[in-house]
Amino acid sequence: MDQKTIAWLSYITIIGWIVALVNYNSSAVKSSLARFHLRQTLGLFLTGMALYILQFSLFFIFPLAAFFIPLLAIVLMVFWILGLVAAVNGEEKPVPFLGDLYQKTLTFVN
Repeated sequence: MDQKTIAWLSYITIIGWIVALVNYNSSAVKSSLARFHLRQTLGLFLTGMALYILQFSLFFIFPLAAFFIPLLAIVLMVFWILGLVAAVNGEEKPVPFLGDLYQKTLTFVN
């Protein structure tokens, strides 16, 4: 599997991310493109999980969270689409606002 395929496959569900990670780790030449998008996708997934948990924990304290968190989820989905398009085009373009943070903090994906 080539590195561009690994990059876009990582955006297709968590199973696709795991398959992409296994193929990336088993390849002889590790591409910065594949590593970049594996980090971006993991960051988006973790951010989505945090929003999901936050939605239910804040609902009882701040009922308007039931309105704002889904809006943030839509923004996160737009970021996911932007990342997928960048991966398909073979670009290392970080998702807005959070992409650079993902690259700095998720360094264990090498």
